[in-house]
Amino acid sequence: MPKVAVILANGFEEIEALTVVDVLRRANITCHMVGFDAQITGSHDIQVQTDRVFDGDLSEYDMIVLPGGMPGSVHLRDNEQLSAELQKFEKIGKKVAAICAAPIALNQAGLLEGRNYTCYDGVQEQISNGHYHKETVVVDGNVITSRGPATALAFAYHLVETLGGDAKALRDGMLYTDVFEK
Repeated sequence: MPKVAVILANGFEEIEALTVVDVLRRANITCHMVGFDAQITGSHDIQVQTDRVFDGDLSEYDMIVLPGGMPGSVHLRDNEQLSAELQKFEKIGKKVAAICAAPIALNQAGLLEGRNYTCYDGVQEQISNGHYHKETVVVDGNVITSRGPATALAFAYHLVETLGGDAKALRDGMLYTDVFEK
């Protein structure tokens, strides 16, 4: 069974992080909230108890997910241990996903070089490499990106599909299909 690490830094966007965690867990995919500290405060002052504290080693996971938010995305971008883990994942072909402003961390780690990606409107101005596309979800190789809070469910369902789960059943059961796919 796949195992996913959602990385939380103070100032993370709660909708983007918790939607992914919720949907992956509904799909029976092991998903841990891995924080820079044991308790992390989101950009809207919601405090979250993490499942574990980031110790620089994410090798047990099959996918790393980076939620956006400010200043959470900056904290992700500036963490050298996280950048090194992203580079290791890239080297061995493991999946990496980022939403909203978090693609700045992918850029910092060199993962967007020559790749297609998306992000929150305007954040592309901070990304020196890659090819920006204003789409809900963009996949290029093992890198998956999405735009922001409103795209969090679509992003999460795509992650479920990528990991071999039944995203259609989840979309139907959560009424996403009724609301967004008429």
